[in-house]
Amino acid sequence: MSNGLTRFLGDTPGRTVLKLLVASFVVGVITAAFNWYPADILYMARNFLVNLWETGFAALGRFGGYLLLGAGVVIPIFLIVRLFSLRR
Repeated sequence: MSNGLTRFLGDTPGRTVLKLLVASFVVGVITAAFNWYPADILYMARNFLVNLWETGFAALGRFGGYLLLGAGVVIPIFLIVRLFSLRR
């Protein structure tokens, strides 16, 4: 059992717990220095995803507008060229 647990953790359970405690303390000091808290980080991630979602659809709307604008020029030219090539 302990051999499987050690293999899963990558080290002995005691050393793994110690590493996790040190890493947690260091990350806690850094986040406190930046005045970030877990709820704030979750809100920042949520706001990032919402803004990405809204911006993505705005980009698609602009893409569609550009597509229609270009099609208003390209399709009539294409039809005129095709009509003139049929006469030959």
